[in-house]
Amino acid sequence: MFDLVKKELSLCMHPTAFIFLSFAVLVFVPNYPYEVIFFFSSLSVFFCCMMARENGDIAFSCALPVKKEHIPLAKMLVVIGLQCAILLLVGVMGAIKGAVLPAEQYINQAGISANIVLVGNGAILLGIFNLIFFPRYFKKPDKIGVPFVIGAIVVFLLIGVFIVLRWTTPLYSITLNGLNSENTGAKIAAFAISAAVYVVLSAVSCKLSMNNFRKIDV
Repeated sequence: MFDLVKKELSLCMHPTAFIFLSFAVLVFVPNYPYEVIFFFSSLSVFFCCMMARENGDIAFSCALPVKKEHIPLAKMLVVIGLQCAILLLVGVMGAIKGAVLPAEQYINQAGISANIVLVGNGAILLGIFNLIFFPRYFKKPDKIGVPFVIGAIVVFLLIGVFIVLRWTTPLYSITLNGLNSENTGAKIAAFAISAAVYVVLSAVSCKLSMNNFRKIDV
């Protein structure tokens, strides 16, 4: 498994997988829908899978002395690592923003502020994308576009839901919005629930992807 993960990092990583990590600094852009940052992480997954297809990576991996179901697992472990990295970076950048900018400049008019609840929202978005994209991708690894388009549409619809919640519910507009130092307990609870959702969705996605890939004839 370690060798497969190493192969993924060495041969299958598109440059955008690392470039898009720097997009965490977008939390400093005033009045921007910060959840869009996490879409770019999903977009990098599409580029990585497309590069792997063009380079014949699936056929190459199947020729290696490894269990077939470990091939999708290795790819997903790398993706989950990158997703955790962007979640961490957004959290760190948000904390820095809250420390260096006045409180009134921290408020986001286009969605929720750059606090740990935003990180939780991102975890939900990424978990749902994993559940939609990977089981479909590993059912037909040469067909990348349709799974990505479906995942992207759902992600943007959920971003719209988060923005609507920000302006229509006191929970999002007051309790979960603003600095991490305000209503800290509620924000931590919301983040913990979101993180648990991400873990469950990603685990289910891994299981489905492994089962689907095991059935195909490469």
